[in-house]
Amino acid sequence: MKPTEINLDVMLKRLHLANARRCWRDLVARAEVEAWSCRDFLSVLIAEEVAHRTQTRIQRLSRRGGFPFLKTIDDFDFTYQSTVKLSLLGSALSPDFVTDGRCLILHGKSGRGKTHLAVAIGYRAIQNGFDTLFVSAAELIEDLSAASRDNRLADSLVRYVAPHVLVVDEVGYLSYGPDAANVLYHVVRHRHQAQRSMIFTSNKHPDAWGAVLHDDDLAAAIVDRVLERGRLLLLDGPSMRTKHLGLDAPAHTEAGSHPVVRISGTGRSEFPEPTTGEMGLAVGSRARRPRSVKGSGRPERGGSPFGSRTRRPRSVKSSGRPERWGSPLVPALADRGR
Repeated sequence: MKPTEINLDVMLKRLHLANARRCWRDLVARAEVEAWSCRDFLSVLIAEEVAHRTQTRIQRLSRRGGFPFLKTIDDFDFTYQSTVKLSLLGSALSPDFVTDGRCLILHGKSGRGKTHLAVAIGYRAIQNGFDTLFVSAAELIEDLSAASRDNRLADSLVRYVAPHVLVVDEVGYLSYGPDAANVLYHVVRHRHQAQRSMIFTSNKHPDAWGAVLHDDDLAAAIVDRVLERGRLLLLDGPSMRTKHLGLDAPAHTEAGSHPVVRISGTGRSEFPEPTTGEMGLAVGSRARRPRSVKGSGRPERGGSPFGSRTRRPRSVKSSGRPERWGSPLVPALADRGR
């Protein structure tokens, strides 16, 4: 059989090389213009087929993965994060994250980008040749709880155990049934034994998962298995959804140092005046300077904020009026024993 008699389209279709069947004519024309060798032509034809298949597989697995949206790690803004940097996520973005069965727990307040990072890591796993399933914690628990009541738990577990990477989103956002810890423990235990990767996002620290899942012991067992080959990362900073409004307190305020709000704009004085309760005097009163007792060098007791007893006011000679002491006038006291 001569080469000119071979129907190349039929042969490529039989080999399921759909992209090669579409582009081989354009490549032949390009090869003639650029004087490619037979090896160069074959290399480009195969490379185009592999690239097309890879892109098709990524699109298929992304649709099957159940992502609420598609975000990559390049879309995440790390400038608002003080605890999470791109260098810390390098291992989670490599194929070793999946082959070694590593896990990750991302926790922080709402809007910090936990779901974004979980989607980006799961999507990178698909790009690296693995499959990922994204599911919310409420959906997983509700599905397995219903299956457990119908005695279908073993069959339903396959969907959550089989994928290379399982992303469980929003642990702790909603309330769950009384068997939440039980069904989630089955998923974690089977994936831990099979060394399958898991990613959890939560607005609560793992220490508080016991109250969320209604079982402290099973929650501790879940976290223990996840973190055996995993890491716990805290996401801080402002909410990505409302950062333009400036609603989140700055870092020093969250740490406990509350800045003083001054409506007038007048700056704080260098030496602030004492207020009520400071040094035992009220605002506006004048403290009398203690006088030294003759011959002792020690201050006279009474009348001074530094003394322990209140001095009785003395009457001014020839007037009978009490001596001024501070402001306002201290009323005269009855002369005892005189």
